[in-house]
Amino acid sequence: MQSDTSSTEVLSGEAVKTSTDLLLRMLAGGVVAVCLLFLVNNFLIFLWGWPGSIALFSHLHWFGLEPLVSPLTGGELGLGWFQLLSYLGSLGAVVAYVLMTRDRALREDARRLAAMAAYIVRAAFWVVLLVGLADMVISFLRVEGFLESLAGEALTAELGRPRFRGPYVHMPLLLLSLVIAGFVRMPGYHWLALLVVFSEFQIVISRFVFSYEQAFMGDLVRFWYAALFLFAAAPALLDEGHVRVDVLYTNFSKRGKAWSNAAGSVLFGLPLCWVILTTGMWGKGSSINSPLLSFEISQSGYGLYVKYLMAGFLVVFAVSMLVQFAGYFLNSVADLRSEPGDEVAGETQV
Repeated sequence: MQSDTSSTEVLSGEAVKTSTDLLLRMLAGGVVAVCLLFLVNNFLIFLWGWPGSIALFSHLHWFGLEPLVSPLTGGELGLGWFQLLSYLGSLGAVVAYVLMTRDRALREDARRLAAMAAYIVRAAFWVVLLVGLADMVISFLRVEGFLESLAGEALTAELGRPRFRGPYVHMPLLLLSLVIAGFVRMPGYHWLALLVVFSEFQIVISRFVFSYEQAFMGDLVRFWYAALFLFAAAPALLDEGHVRVDVLYTNFSKRGKAWSNAAGSVLFGLPLCWVILTTGMWGKGSSINSPLLSFEISQSGYGLYVKYLMAGFLVVFAVSMLVQFAGYFLNSVADLRSEPGDEVAGETQV
């Protein structure tokens, strides 16, 4: 009888553990799904003029929101409902995915999230590499007067306009970078450090040896350095590369560190990423949306037209860190569960 009771208690404990793991996987996946949909809807609202879920709530007088000055029309109302249901649908898809893979370990989901964060950083590396080089060439040809003879007067004038160079030069390179990142796996942020050194070195040589310096040369250094600083954050979190200003953490046991990392991810890491995204992208004039939508450039004249992309670096930072924090949380819980393996390995190389 005592043996039967013990077996029942073990089975009950395993059932609770399994249910908790499923719930945690749903929460981690749901946070990532909502984040990605937030970015998509931000694009639809401020570039294509879709109403958004908040406008729908105001139209329906939900949650005590102020009514709209101009109520939504039939087509706009349909788009608003589509945007709202897309959030609910994505959460439903996450739940269905977790239930269909209920035997998957927490570490496996953590590895997949780490691979997603690595892809985001890898794609961003190719963006800043290709856009930086292309813009440098265009700016050099413009400042030296070679561009008109190569591209013609009309195209040269258009390339001097941010609203032309952004959509017709930068955006195709961005799409190409997304494709390259899917096939080429390399430590992108390490290469960024080398590129920063190289670009600064060529300024020193050209200035002191040839007495030549242009605005685009300094812009390229700042462009790549900002990318290095923000893109390396998520891989460094995975590799435990961040400096911990904590005299207590080093003395914690493995379980103590797991509790600390799990709580820190939920209470500080994920909220910080959401604060960056919501404050920077909530409105058309927000700190990230404003430069992105206007293709903002520096006033240095004949410099790089990439200042708006540097505002987008904050999006890359927040999204890659949010995805990585979600995986970090699952990996920490796996440590508490004593799951086999204690590292988020796999195809996570940036």
